[in-house]
Amino acid sequence: MKFTDRQLAIIDIVKKSQPISAENIAKELGFSKTTLRTDLSVLTMTGILDARPKVGYYYAGQPYDSLLFDTLFEETVESVMMPPLFVQQETSVYDAVITLFMYDVGSLYVQDEEEQFVGVISRKDLLRGTIHSGDAKETPVAVIMSRMPNIITVHPKDRLIDAGYLLVEHKVDSLPVTDSEERTHIIGKVTKTRLFHHFIKCGMKIEEEKIN
Repeated sequence: MKFTDRQLAIIDIVKKSQPISAENIAKELGFSKTTLRTDLSVLTMTGILDARPKVGYYYAGQPYDSLLFDTLFEETVESVMMPPLFVQQETSVYDAVITLFMYDVGSLYVQDEEEQFVGVISRKDLLRGTIHSGDAKETPVAVIMSRMPNIITVHPKDRLIDAGYLLVEHKVDSLPVTDSEERTHIIGKVTKTRLFHHFIKCGMKIEEEKIN
């Protein structure tokens, strides 16, 4: 794995000014703290930097397993994405609950009559819907769903580490995968559970190869 120019610049800043906070690193580079969050995560996960709460970042300079990092994080979303489960926006909240538990999924994706992606329904949405919407058999999911364009999506070629960051940052269980600029054509989804299983499986495989 090769570090980006920005990540190399972060390493140099930390070496010179450690311990240093993320805010001060961002000021020196002229970026926002949010912009650097993924870079700092990469550098700490690879062991190059060490972060201490209320203190800041230190240069650790420890070697990292390039194979492990590349396998876990540099793979793309398309390697782990799963088929999406769709319902129509006229589907009742009651029927959506049955569908969600029948297929044992954490979210449902909503389409309009032209099969365009228009929203997402999570378990939390359905729970709130059954409690507050009155008659769940008469209330359509369109009333309770999260709507486009306020939904975070990813592209099949995006890195797993970036998808994982979005899942955590936005506190969602899944991300729709789209191959269109309009983000209305969904070809898959990536979930927290799927990423977790992928990381564990790859980690165990690499560990076995080292032993053998």
